[in-house]
Amino acid sequence: MRVQVAVCGPAEATPVEVAGARRVGELLAGRGVTVLCGGGGGVMAAVAAGARSRDGLVIGVRPDDGTDPGESDVSASVATNMGQARNAILVWSADAVIVVGGSWGTLSEMALALRRGAIPVVVLGGWQVLDAHGYPVAGPVHVDTPEAAVAAALGARR
Repeated sequence: MRVQVAVCGPAEATPVEVAGARRVGELLAGRGVTVLCGGGGGVMAAVAAGARSRDGLVIGVRPDDGTDPGESDVSASVATNMGQARNAILVWSADAVIVVGGSWGTLSEMALALRRGAIPVVVLGGWQVLDAHGYPVAGPVHVDTPEAAVAAALGARR
């Protein structure tokens, strides 16, 4: 079975987040990885475009009923009609999660992935969660480049 990596990030992304997500998609597709995303705009559309530019397989896990095809150029989509609850489906379908940037929905995806405990969670320019004493919470691996994000996600897979 092909490795599946979920790439999560905001629909309203910055140009830096979009560029990073596109590069992550290119790199994952180049390694033969199936890319999972939310099927929307911003980071989701960018990672899909990057993966598809390298003939990659991209599955969009949609929050709606599927009547709106979304902004992403995905290979196929799963219409959950579950709103943000679809984040759990996205994370539980992944062998690793890469978070690019941050929004509240992205934070929920990161938290769900960390609660799952059995998969690597890699953060590229996104949330850093601190404990009550101001120390980073253990679990997510923070990186500075798309190349490092893909290497950490695939290298740390258990």
